[in-house]
Parts: sequence; C-alpha cells; structure tokens
Amino acid sequence: MADVLFYHLTESTLEEALPPLLEKSLERGWRVVVQAGSVERRDALDAHLWTFRDDSFLGHGLDSDPSAADQPILLTVSTGNGNEASVRFVVDGAEPPPLEGYKRGVFIFDGHDQAQLDLARDQWKRMKAAGHAVTYWQQTDGRRWERKA
Repeated sequence: MADVLFYHLTESTLEEALPPLLEKSLERGWRVVVQAGSVERRDALDAHLWTFRDDSFLGHGLDSDPSAADQPILLTVSTGNGNEASVRFVVDGAEPPPLEGYKRGVFIFDGHDQAQLDLARDQWKRMKAAGHAVTYWQQTDGRRWERKA
C-alpha cells in the first residue's frame, strides 16, 4: 500500500506549493508523475516549472512528448504512468488511478475552493477504505506544513 498525503492549501497557490514538494521527491531519488484536472492546468504547470525561480527550474516533460518515459517529472491529465514514477501527485481535482504500485500518493487541494474540498474528503475516504496509510497536512500562517491527522 502507498503512503497517501493530503496537502490542504490555505496560504499559497498550487504554483507556489508544488515546486518545493517536487524538489523533495527528486532529492529522494523518486520519479514523479503529476496528474492535473485539465489540459489547460497541465500546460500552465508546464510553463511554470521552467520559470518558478530565477536560479533554478525543474526538468520535466508532458506525457505527449516523445521522451516522456525518460522524464524525472511527467505532467499528465491521464491515469497512466508513462515514466514509471513511484510518486503520483494529484492536483486540481483530477481523478487518480488506483495507487497500488506507487510508494506515495500526494493530493494537493485548494482550501478556498469548495468543490476541491468536497472531492478531497471523498478521496480521503476512498484511500482509507483501500487500506493506504493516509495523512493530512495543512498550511500554517507562515506557509509551513503542519500534520493534522
């Protein structure tokens, strides 16, 4: 079973919170797939990961790229695992595949969007029922993550 982490955004945007979490995954030697809820959101994340910081970028690709299998971070809207990732990020209300075969599943949701909150609650219940080890993290006022459950 996978460790499943739910990250509740209250103080920052997905664009601010996602890159550091991806960097930590890469530091641990994990390949990552990021599943977005729409092509538009996937493409916006694609552009953002190249420019999110002046002194750095996160090497990545899209699942439609010819070199998708070689990418350390793969952005997708599908349930596939085109780069054989061990960590799956699910953002923007995407519907994930079963997480068997992954070390970790990471759900990031906007605490100011009621539809995303409702979906995260439903996904939490489904992940627990599937037997995954589930934890919940919420942002503090200082934008740090605090484990709540």
